[in-house]
Parts: sequence; structure tokens; C-alpha cells
Amino acid sequence: MELFDAIYQRRAIKAFDPDYTISAEDEQKLFEAAIQAPTSFNIQHWRFVVVRDKALRQEMRKLGNEQAQITDASLLVIMTADMKAWEKSPARYWAGAPKEVADLLVGWMGPFHEGREWLQRDEAQRSIGMAMQTLMLAAKGLELDSCPMIGFDIEAVAKLINLPTDHVMGPMVAIGKGTKAPWPKPGQLSLTEVLINNTF
Repeated sequence: MELFDAIYQRRAIKAFDPDYTISAEDEQKLFEAAIQAPTSFNIQHWRFVVVRDKALRQEMRKLGNEQAQITDASLLVIMTADMKAWEKSPARYWAGAPKEVADLLVGWMGPFHEGREWLQRDEAQRSIGMAMQTLMLAAKGLELDSCPMIGFDIEAVAKLINLPTDHVMGPMVAIGKGTKAPWPKPGQLSLTEVLINNTF
């Protein structure tokens, strides 16, 4: 599928075929595409929790306002990120770079993040968002459907997946074969309202 077709055709699908299985090869393609998403300092701090256990997914559905896609989609991915990845062997993020570049950026990483918990969280969520959109577009490119979801009890789901204390929760993404067409698009704001040149 062409890139612009995938962008325009990607929609939040609510009904999935519970009997459809994504091949291991296509699942690999999805996540290999997702990790191409950019991250500040190349930290790559996203962590994709794929919930395969059916009983666990049933529990999550109860915590997610009984959204059927939580149990019916082929894949349920919980987007999380490690807010402290910047201090966990940071040289590995620049192992393939020229030494002077790696030294500069690894040396800058600590002072940039240290003591700025708000920034660590913001960067984690920004990275989650970019990886999530990449994942959903990759799914559409494979003629699969997806649905990003935030309508769930974040704290309870975090507990179910044993989320480490230095990680942050993002949305869930359901991926699979949709069985119903999405609603018509509710309407986009015009570019004249959202595009600002230079200053407000």
C-alpha cells in the first residue's frame, strides 16, 4: 500500500475478527517498523507489551469499559516506555556512531535529563506516540486494522502487567482484521485553523 493511502485509510476500528491470526512474519514486520520511530538521543525507550494470555486480556477488557477490541483483535499491544533509559548503559544507543559523535551525545544525555522528571515523562510519551503511529501505519500497510485506546483503568492495567516503577504507561493498540467499516470521518478542522505561520 502506498504511504499516503495508508495515512488516509488508517482509522480506529472497533470490531475485529477474533479468529484471525497475524502470521509470525507479519508480526515481526510490524515491530521492526515500529522501532524505526525516532526517539530523543536515540534512547529507544519504548517497551511494547504484547498481551497474548487470553485470560489476562479478559481482565483488561473489564478494566477497559468492555471494549471488544481488547479481546477480539489478533494483537493487543500496551505501549509503555522506560523513563530512566537515558541512564541505563547509554553508550549502547550510539555504539555504531563515530566516537566523537557518540562521546558528545552520551555525555550530554545525563545533564539533559537529570533532575527533570517532567522532561523524562514527556520524552517517554512523545516517543510512545511516534512509535504507536508508526505501528498503526505499518499495520495498514499490511492491510490490517488498528485501534488506539486510552479508555481503560491505567493504574489497574499497569499492575496487571507488573509495570516497573520507572516506566510510564501509554495507550493500548489493538491490531487485526476489522469486521465492520468505521463510522464516516467526523470531520477535520481546516488547515486555516490549525496551521500557524511564524507566530500566533
